[in-house]
Amino acid sequence: MFKGLGQLGDMAGMMKKAQEMQTKMAEMQDELNNVTVVGESGAGLVKATATAKGDLKALDIDPSIFNGDEKEVVEDLILAAIKDAQAKAAAKSEAEMSRLTDGLGLPKDMKLPF
Repeated sequence: MFKGLGQLGDMAGMMKKAQEMQTKMAEMQDELNNVTVVGESGAGLVKATATAKGDLKALDIDPSIFNGDEKEVVEDLILAAIKDAQAKAAAKSEAEMSRLTDGLGLPKDMKLPF
């Protein structure tokens, strides 16, 4: 179709790939809102559930940790569970991005979105 156009044909092909990538990225971003990860701390006494985009959705705290003298410990456990959920969300998101770039034949170390 673009025979004889030299580099213009290559440019058209690159533009088409870029449009495909943009569409697939939008689809993947929507999917990441539906994927959840659970971070935990204190051997599961505190669990934080987040989407793969990192939005905190739920917090589950075992009632056995509620002791007025250990307020700081409880706060630390909650923060640790949230940070664990966020780290897992980031890893899941990165894995999905990697899967997308592999499918489009892009380099593995390419960071998306641009």
